[in-house]
Amino acid sequence: MEDYVIDIEAENKEIRKRYRALLRACKPTLQRGDKQEIRKAFDLALESHQEMRRKSGEPYIYHPIAVAQIAAEEIGLGTTSIVCALLHDVVEDTSITLQDIELQFGKKVARIIDGLTKISGIFDPNSSMQAENFRKMLLTLADDVRVILIKLADRLHNMRTMEFMARHKQLKIASETSYLYAPLAHRLGLYAIKSELEDLSMKYTDPDTYKFIARKLNEKKAEREKFVADFIEPVKDILEEQGIKAKVFGRPKSIYSIWNKMRKKSIPFEEVYDLFAIRVIIDTPTEREKTECWKVYSIITDLYRPNPDRLRDWVSSPKGNGYESLHTTVMGPRGQWVEVQIRTKRMNEIAEKGFAAHWKYKESNSDSGLDQWIQKVRNMLSSPEQNALDFVDDFKMNLFSDEIFIFTPKGTLVQLPNGATALDFAFEIHSDIGATCIGAKVNHKLVPLSHPLQNGDQVEIITSSKQSPKEDWLSFVVTAKAKSKIRSSLKEEKRRVAEDGKEILERKLKSLKITYNTDNINKIANYFKYPSSQELFYNVAKGIIDVRNLREYAASEKTPEQGHNQFSSHISGLVEKINKKEVDTILIGDDYQKVDYTLAPCCNPIPGDDIFGFLTVNDGIKIHRTSCPNASKLMANYGYRILKAKWASSQAHVAFLTGLRIVGIDDVGLVNKITNVISRDFNVNIRSLSISSNEGIFEGNIMVFVNNTEQLENLMKNLKDISGITGVTRYDADV
Repeated sequence: MEDYVIDIEAENKEIRKRYRALLRACKPTLQRGDKQEIRKAFDLALESHQEMRRKSGEPYIYHPIAVAQIAAEEIGLGTTSIVCALLHDVVEDTSITLQDIELQFGKKVARIIDGLTKISGIFDPNSSMQAENFRKMLLTLADDVRVILIKLADRLHNMRTMEFMARHKQLKIASETSYLYAPLAHRLGLYAIKSELEDLSMKYTDPDTYKFIARKLNEKKAEREKFVADFIEPVKDILEEQGIKAKVFGRPKSIYSIWNKMRKKSIPFEEVYDLFAIRVIIDTPTEREKTECWKVYSIITDLYRPNPDRLRDWVSSPKGNGYESLHTTVMGPRGQWVEVQIRTKRMNEIAEKGFAAHWKYKESNSDSGLDQWIQKVRNMLSSPEQNALDFVDDFKMNLFSDEIFIFTPKGTLVQLPNGATALDFAFEIHSDIGATCIGAKVNHKLVPLSHPLQNGDQVEIITSSKQSPKEDWLSFVVTAKAKSKIRSSLKEEKRRVAEDGKEILERKLKSLKITYNTDNINKIANYFKYPSSQELFYNVAKGIIDVRNLREYAASEKTPEQGHNQFSSHISGLVEKINKKEVDTILIGDDYQKVDYTLAPCCNPIPGDDIFGFLTVNDGIKIHRTSCPNASKLMANYGYRILKAKWASSQAHVAFLTGLRIVGIDDVGLVNKITNVISRDFNVNIRSLSISSNEGIFEGNIMVFVNNTEQLENLMKNLKDISGITGVTRYDADV
């Protein structure tokens, strides 16, 4: 930063240039007086952020202009949103208040900016600040969806310009993005933004894989472009012949979606065939859309043989986020499967710009899936006592799920996420029906509450006034509404039982001559390791804590030394429960100290992996890989418990456990060849080996001890060289 020379004149020129580009992007939605409002907001933002600079050294004003540009150009938002995007950081970062904003720009702008401003103040330290912020943002979504859309634009620009941030901040922001913001963009129908957010998250959480796939895509670019040209030429000719106005082009798949396919199917990059999709966008009036889409489908499937299992009709039944399109997979001219997406200009605008475009076309489709989804968010938020982290996890679970369509006995259609049960359906109909549900009839057949529903099922709910929500219901419901209502009901029941327990405890303490006061109640709760006095009262009411236990507590109070030891052991439990390492191989924290830790079994990190530490409640510090399946959730929800970690330079003599999945053609002596490479050539110990062979296909899972990633990569390379082996991949969980 010291040698960064500031040229004020050049910067001012650049600011003016960016502002003019923003006005050009706003042009399609500008109405009378809008330009002056945008100018007023720009001037206020410029003045407020005058002394501020970004981590890159650039003037801070570049950021709000860029966010406003994304909102206008990539999401298609109007003037109010542009004003809010320009001002989204002024209340948080400068002396300007919400009242000032309201006076100058009105209540609506002030309310949106309030939703965009992070929460400040003291919260439960066990909760995540980010979860609270996310919840607050969604509260405003219930009134104005623009809050979320501007927040997505803000997050996208931050992700695009994150290279100047510290590594641990990059990891936290990237994890949060893939865990919450990318699914949210998907749910709002912003597919281009969702894909870019996923790619940028991967760029920071798993940089090696990201660079590898990007390089491979680049190498095959010319070959891919030729294939696309050969595929679409005959399609264009026939469309022209039949007088159908349409654009046909190839669109590459995102790096993240390619990686997802490689991971799910355990295949190398070379075996991912659908690296791109062909898109046909038809220019036709609304009333002819369906007919024209199926006409184009017929033309394409006459030219190329379709895969009958891969037809997706979202034209007749649009997705819950408003997405409409016809997808088919056909066999291309070189014996390769190609995905073809057929949609109209209107459908494409909704697919690209999601909610903003949906609003534009709303008149023709007032009761859309998106409106229903917003209503569901409102219902979820109506439970104010719900823990913010539970809320975020439930919300996240309902973002990416595909929908199934269920019918009531009278034929009404109800949309539910894939995997929903009969009990989810009951809660979807009405909270009271869910709470008193004892069973269901699916297609006239009696089923239990946990019965998973299939697309097209007709469901009738059976209730009883004696029924009430049970704890185990939480293990099989999937909708956020059901989870929220069950938790809420259980909490109410627990509170009622705790009230009885409070009276029982008061009587018991009196008989033991212990004063009933807040201090003593907290000491007793602490002694029995209960997180709150309510938990103590509840356990007293249930008979788990009786007079004998209370006498033990009274005796411990008389021996202060023992009491002190118990208390200190409770406080320092985090440190004491850690398994001691024989060798200090990992340095932890901002100053990279040698601290005790355990390696997380979900991802089995080994030297050379990019890692971080996570402070657990009961098991001390756990070390995870940054590409661990659980990493994004931990970083997004518990950022304050994430610790920097790096491998120490000397651990060549220490062995670490990792898993390898081997696939190939079964052959005599294959297992012997594999174990020879592992044990003899690499002198690596095998901990476990499970092998299955089915109709000539060989699959093996092997847990081995290696020193570092370099040794692991060489081992994998040599295993791949064995005749008959088609794939070797590292897998995460210890099985």
